[in-house]
Amino acid sequence: MESAEVDAYLRRLGAARPARPTLDVLRELHLRHLRAVPFENLSIHLGEEIALDERRLLDKVVGARRGGFCYELNGLFGALLDALGFEVTLLAGRVYGEEGRLGVPYDHLALRVRTADAGEWLADVGFGAHSHFPLAWEDRREQADPGGSFRIAEAGPDAAGQVGDLDVLKDGEREYRLETRPRLLADFVTGAWWHSTSPESPFTRKLVCSRVTEDGGRITLGGRRLKVTAPDGTRDEREYGEGEDEAVLAVYRERFGIELERVPRVADGA
Repeated sequence: MESAEVDAYLRRLGAARPARPTLDVLRELHLRHLRAVPFENLSIHLGEEIALDERRLLDKVVGARRGGFCYELNGLFGALLDALGFEVTLLAGRVYGEEGRLGVPYDHLALRVRTADAGEWLADVGFGAHSHFPLAWEDRREQADPGGSFRIAEAGPDAAGQVGDLDVLKDGEREYRLETRPRLLADFVTGAWWHSTSPESPFTRKLVCSRVTEDGGRITLGGRRLKVTAPDGTRDEREYGEGEDEAVLAVYRERFGIELERVPRVADGA
């Protein structure tokens, strides 16, 4: 990532260029990213290609001021952190689904980040409602965060008897299992393709656009249902009808900073 691209990305986040890759900087960038760059899967339902290429991700997230899902958001955030002097490792994960079943390989992408002053951290700006700040990598205790109580735990042996993976839990529930082997962004192309094309993928079955709000709550537009959740958990909801496309486009524009020419729709109309 070139210097001018780093500066443009930081402007997108509303952040100044840091002097050193410290924990305080990582925490600030992590939270700013969650506030400024939505977690969204609109490209899948707008017929846009999901391209795991740094240049095209910059064009989408920084140039077009869009969001994305884990491969795009964590992939590009990792490149930014690397350019700022952090030591970044891309990790593959599998998300826990119904009845505790793990998803497909390369189901999720997260980041292991080493700072200049405070060890290693799990950074994840691409999982939707997750921790607002990075989690201490070596800490196996509960870690309090505005997004909930999180824990990184040693996972048991897998089906092949292998050990060494980690489970990430939120409020006592397993969210995803992480491998600790370093990966490249290109390794996730198959996972991105599956999630953007398979009828079994949650991303092909529904629309989502979500971000952390400035007060620490969350705003989500799921299809035509707008949910605004306060930090204390109270929620306001509104459903937009089929004749309110302009109102839906205004929500994307005014609440998420996303300019669309048409309202995206799930293929089956849901």
